Amino acid sequence: GELYTTNMHKVDVELHVKQLMISKICFIAVLLLLITEVAIGDGVQLHIEDQHVVMDNGMIQVTLSKPEGIVTGIQYNGVDNLLDTHSAEDKRGYWDLTWNEPEMPGILFDIIKGTQFKVILQNESQIEISFTRTWRSSQKGFLVPLNIDKRFIMLQDSHGFYTYSIFEHFKGWPDFNLGVTRLAFKLRKDMFRYMAVDDRRQRRMPLPDDRMSRRSQTLAYPEAVRLVNPSDPEFEGEVDDKYQYSSENEDIKVHGWMSSDDSPVGFWHITPSSEFRTGGPFKQELTSHVGPTTLTVFISAHYMGSDGTPKFRNGEAWKKVFGPVFIYLNSGAPGTKRDTLWEDAENQTGLEMKSWPYSFPVSDDFPKSEQRGSVYGRLLVQDRYINKFDIPADSAHVGLALPGEVGSWQTEGKGYQFWTRSQTNGSFAINNIRAGIYNLYASVPGFIGDYKSDQIITIKPGDNIDLGDLIYAPPRTGPTLWEIGYPDRSAIEFFIPNPDPGYVNPLYIKHDRFRQYGLWEKYSTLYPLEDLVYTINSSDHRKDWFFAHVTRKTEDSSFKATTWKVKFNLTNVGQRRTYKLQLALASATYAELQVRFNYFNVRRPQFTTRLIGKDNAVARHGIHGIYWLFNIDVNSDWLVDGENVMFLTQARSSGPFHSVMYDYIRFEGPSTAD
Repeated sequence: GELYTTNMHKVDVELHVKQLMISKICFIAVLLLLITEVAIGDGVQLHIEDQHVVMDNGMIQVTLSKPEGIVTGIQYNGVDNLLDTHSAEDKRGYWDLTWNEPEMPGILFDIIKGTQFKVILQNESQIEISFTRTWRSSQKGFLVPLNIDKRFIMLQDSHGFYTYSIFEHFKGWPDFNLGVTRLAFKLRKDMFRYMAVDDRRQRRMPLPDDRMSRRSQTLAYPEAVRLVNPSDPEFEGEVDDKYQYSSENEDIKVHGWMSSDDSPVGFWHITPSSEFRTGGPFKQELTSHVGPTTLTVFISAHYMGSDGTPKFRNGEAWKKVFGPVFIYLNSGAPGTKRDTLWEDAENQTGLEMKSWPYSFPVSDDFPKSEQRGSVYGRLLVQDRYINKFDIPADSAHVGLALPGEVGSWQTEGKGYQFWTRSQTNGSFAINNIRAGIYNLYASVPGFIGDYKSDQIITIKPGDNIDLGDLIYAPPRTGPTLWEIGYPDRSAIEFFIPNPDPGYVNPLYIKHDRFRQYGLWEKYSTLYPLEDLVYTINSSDHRKDWFFAHVTRKTEDSSFKATTWKVKFNLTNVGQRRTYKLQLALASATYAELQVRFNYFNVRRPQFTTRLIGKDNAVARHGIHGIYWLFNIDVNSDWLVDGENVMFLTQARSSGPFHSVMYDYIRFEGPSTAD
């Protein structure tokens, strides 16, 4: 019995030791698992559910529908969802477009919804996911003929996420027109009340409910309303119009919204590059507006007209990457001022721009820095009537765009554009250019016209091309006899009236006054019976030249064509000599500008632009749209010694917005070589 007891005790001890060892191993395994979970938790996680996908880096959680790729929720700073939960899931954060076939009546609107979801990259430092939609021939006429790949990226320790899209039209696919491409987010109206577009344009905004018919009066077009019974009395009598918050492409770097509570949260669109936008640096686009809505617009007809949006014919192949753009979130402790959030967003924008082109997008369609090239050179202006030496092109916009005609970059949207500003000595450098074939274009303030290099520039990865000295000879025939305005592609230097007291946006009382609603109506008030008369060497264009040549509204609410007069004196006109009128327009909307000298009642004008322009800049509170330049020969037979009168008639008059804006007018004498 003693032996049995001893053996049993020995067995018990061995069993207990084994149990302890197993327990220890299990404890270590659990500890290792916990350590692993902590490590993963410090990185980026991807949670894939039946109908949703969640990207989570511990600071921000972004929920997207699967496989559609619509952003349905953004959780940040203790707030369950920054997006408008009263909107349907597919109308909160989305890419969209408009399109039509060439002979198709109307325009089709398409919120882009993927049909297939795929994880492109997943590790502790980065997630990139894809939502694709593939076009099939059976969808012709119902779905835009594009393969679309929407990408979303989240990085470790990042207060936001990135998104970009790849559009592809295969050779032989149906022809179509692409009208708009955007990225849109609709935020919580109970949270985000303060909007910031740039350093000067920041304000508390009305609610979207204030635009409803019971609280507002629709004005000349649906986008513009006068708030007559807003929920907040402070907005009573104001005009709200999303076009009042447009900006030029080169200035759209960061904009967005801030919450109005004691611990503010900011929601920002950051666009570190404009290479994928249409229309060059001066093209204007929407930014943020009442909703609260915030946008990145890649393609649109705004301030340009539908003639400039991409049109695909004869089954041409095309591919373009839009973005990436960065959706950035920030917040402050109790008592933080909104200025602090704005300054932080600007600082973050600077960091994003320095990081461009990003190194982390996985797609081969987005070339990294080492896959791009650069050019540099110096631009000089040659105008012997101003200086016998070549003049450095100071502060010129110099850019690369697809090969085309002079100024064609204004309406180019299929390719990429790369722009910079020249130094005071005319030198310039353009970096991070995608491989491809380009022309070099330029616009020089103080000089009319557009420069285009005759050289076709081919960029290959790693290129650093010295273009040397480039000479721009702007249009010029003879010496300047008189001029009106300043050549800068804008009407900003001309007279801008005060708005009607009933149509005021208080943001624009002291600056950007051209953005006020209804300024076109002030022309009829200032000139109820007789049109504008401008006398050279007497009148002041800052006071006496109305910023837009518009129609006059009559007592029966119809509209009449208007004729402006420019009076000027000449001596020694002589015979068989040719003068030159340089007529630069900053905008045109369904306009026809006719020019006559000294005899207004002649049936046929000496010059007409014919019908031009669709940029609608007057109605959309722009101070410019598409640039036009006309070099007009003026026969000396039309002129006299002494006082002359030039009649400028904007002849189209079926509505209030038939108009032109002048950039600059110059009357030149005969060439000194004559």
